Amino acid sequence: MITINPLEVEGLFFTAIRVELPKTNLLIISNEVGYIMCAALDVDVLNEKLKDRQVIAGRASGVRTIDELLHAPLEKVTDASRKHGWKEGMSGREALLRIA
Repeated sequence: MITINPLEVEGLFFTAIRVELPKTNLLIISNEVGYIMCAALDVDVLNEKLKDRQVIAGRASGVRTIDELLHAPLEKVTDASRKHGWKEGMSGREALLRIA
């Protein structure tokens, strides 16, 4: 099942996506600028093989819900996201507010 919902963070709107897969879930919160995602995101591919696309993205591990993704610390971020002040250890919520 795929669930797509609007998500409001401090009056700013994002899209929350949950894809239920066998034995796991794919979780994404995005807007037109960038996104955060569960550990299924391969940041190294974005930084190395797709560097020219300048993808703004960050990854959090061990999350099972959209709320956990929003509040979890990012364990890895793309090089392009650093231009927006993203860094490892900041919460998903804090990162999203920087691209709103």
